[in-house]
Amino acid sequence: MTPRTGQPPSAPRPLALITGVGRTVGIGAAIARRLAASGWDIAFTYWHPYDARMTWGAEPGATEAITGSLSELGAATTAIEADLADPGTPARVFDEAERRLGPVTALVLSHCESVDSGLLDTTVESFDRHFAVNTRATWLLIREFGRRFAVERGTGRIISLTSDHTVGNLPYGASKGAMDRITLAAAHELAHLGVTANAINPGPVDTGWMSEEVRAHCLDATPLGRLGTPQDTAHLVDFLCSPEGQWVNGQLLKSNGGLA
Repeated sequence: MTPRTGQPPSAPRPLALITGVGRTVGIGAAIARRLAASGWDIAFTYWHPYDARMTWGAEPGATEAITGSLSELGAATTAIEADLADPGTPARVFDEAERRLGPVTALVLSHCESVDSGLLDTTVESFDRHFAVNTRATWLLIREFGRRFAVERGTGRIISLTSDHTVGNLPYGASKGAMDRITLAAAHELAHLGVTANAINPGPVDTGWMSEEVRAHCLDATPLGRLGTPQDTAHLVDFLCSPEGQWVNGQLLKSNGGLA
C-alpha cells in the first residue's frame, strides 16, 4: 500500500506513538490500525491494571492481538507497558520507542483515567490521579516530543483525545479540559518545529462503558441517531496526520455527530 504520507513505498515509514492502546475495541487500537494501513509504523502504550479495575475488565491477549493486526498491515510495531501516573514514564516511553523504531513523527494521546464521581464524592486521591494521568502525563509527553523532534519540519503532529464531560464526572472532565490547553499551547510553542497540535472530542463512543440509560440518551441526543465508533475518530486522526491535514492547527475539533 502506498503510504498516505505521499512517500514512495520504498521510503522509511514515519513513526506514530499512540498512548492508551489497551483493548482491541478501543479508540486507541482503531487509530493504530488506521495509521498502520496508511503507511505508519506504530509504537503504542498500554496499562492493563487500569482496565482491570474498570467495569469492562482487562482483555487477555489484547496486546498481542493488536500487535499482530498492525504487523499484518505492514507496520513495524512495538508495545510499551506504561503507568502514566508515574512522572518518569513519558521519558522512558520515548526512550523505548526511539530505541526500537526510531524518531517519533506523530504523538497521539488517547490514554485516560476516567472514574465517575462528582463535586461532593470525588476523593483527593482520585482527583490527583486523574490530573497525573490526563494532564501531567500529557504535558510531559508533549515536552519529550518537542525536545526530541528530529524529523522533517512540517511533518510533526500532536493529537489529543478530549471530552466535555462535567456533571458527575468532575475529575475526568476537569483534567481533560486542562489537557486541551496544553495541547493547544503546543501549536504555538512548537511552531518553530513545524509541528501541528489539535485536540479531538470524539463524542459518545461506546467501547464497553455505556449503560443502557446512557446509550439511549446519546442516541436521542445525536441527529444521526447512532453512536460514534472508534473508526470515526481514527479516520479524523488519519487525516490530521496526513499532508492534507497540515493546515488544521491549534483547534479543538468536535467529531461527535452533532450531539446536542
